[in-house]
Amino acid sequence: MSQQETILKKAFAAAVAVADPQIIVPQYLAKIFPLGHEPKGRCVVVGAGKASASMASALESYAKSDWPQVDVEGVVLTRYGHSSPTAHIRIIEAGHPVPDQAGMDGAKEIYRLVGELQTGDVLIALISGGGSSLLTLPQAGISIDDMRQTTEALLRSGAPIEEMNVVRKHLSAILGGNLARLAIARGARVEALLISDVTGDSPADIASGPCAADHSTYQDALDVLVKYGLGRGSIPASVLLHLNRGLSGEVPETLKAADLQHAQVKNHVIATAYKSLEAAADHIRTQGYEPVILGDTITGEAQAVGVAQAAIARHYSANQAGKRVALISGGECTVTIPAELKGRGGRCSEYLLSLFAASVDIQKIAALAADTDGIDGSEKNAGAWFTPAIRQTAEEQGLFPAQYLEQHDCYGFFAQLDALVETGPTLTNVNDFRIILLN
Repeated sequence: MSQQETILKKAFAAAVAVADPQIIVPQYLAKIFPLGHEPKGRCVVVGAGKASASMASALESYAKSDWPQVDVEGVVLTRYGHSSPTAHIRIIEAGHPVPDQAGMDGAKEIYRLVGELQTGDVLIALISGGGSSLLTLPQAGISIDDMRQTTEALLRSGAPIEEMNVVRKHLSAILGGNLARLAIARGARVEALLISDVTGDSPADIASGPCAADHSTYQDALDVLVKYGLGRGSIPASVLLHLNRGLSGEVPETLKAADLQHAQVKNHVIATAYKSLEAAADHIRTQGYEPVILGDTITGEAQAVGVAQAAIARHYSANQAGKRVALISGGECTVTIPAELKGRGGRCSEYLLSLFAASVDIQKIAALAADTDGIDGSEKNAGAWFTPAIRQTAEEQGLFPAQYLEQHDCYGFFAQLDALVETGPTLTNVNDFRIILLN
């Protein structure tokens, strides 16, 4: 392994480690429930997301040592392959990003559990990225197939996750604060622990905010569909009917801030993308690089972001010649795939291939882009990386990035160069991680 490859991969590892649920969940539980104030009555744990099973495992371990008199029970949904061992909290694996029947059955079980709570009981919600599709419990009249078709259409449209979630909130009996609404009606206290994978880290946006007030409306949801040309040809009639019924006031809106005025509901964001970028920056300094954090809210088409960051790298390379600089960023790009193409890879790999193609004139550049959950899009890699040596190998093998970008086959390009980042599920999720080393 070359020095540049080692530095890139260890920076990514540092970014992931600081968001490890096994470390941060116990820390926050001690703050939320200080000594002598552990949960009284029934303690129900529910959750959803790529990190939720690991969060549940960490909570169980903490409860066993610090709350010996508290009986913990519950149900948590996670993506296939992202499970973690628990004794009392049931872990259900389900489909992501396209929902399936297992997710819907699990969401029904969560809804049933929360509906049984009484005054004095405590609901602990463990929420992370991926929860929007995993917590699929459609409103009356909408089937799981309708939700699946809607999700697939939104994914292919290129709509950013925030806009996708505006639609999903208004089709769900759990998202958009509806889970908290159910607990409030039962007189229970709600403490939600959130690992953020969204720009801005708003509880309303993390997994579509099952326990948070929502600022969007039915009109906003319909506007998203119009914006991306999604109508009767691609969106089921039941979905359009429900959204229009909501618009006319026949169906209740999502939870609003006014609904929480006298409620015992708190959302705690316990891990964020920016904290992970800072951890990577701290590691990079030990390797003799000056880190420059470009931000944790960088969005847009992956290929366009790759070109834009190549321009930034070119500027730093020209103006700080000889100085070792690391450009670090996070956020969530999108990839719009034409209907006739399948595509292989994900937004991180596509960004990186675009950067690779746009930085051919920068001699001393190495870079890595990977999803902190360990899965980048359609394949099993977290992302990809390159160094000057990888570029030379690509030229020798006659691999031209332009044709792979056109086919959205970034996975195929980097696989042939043995330049994929493969970690397996990391059991956390704080969005995408990107790093560029210069000089």
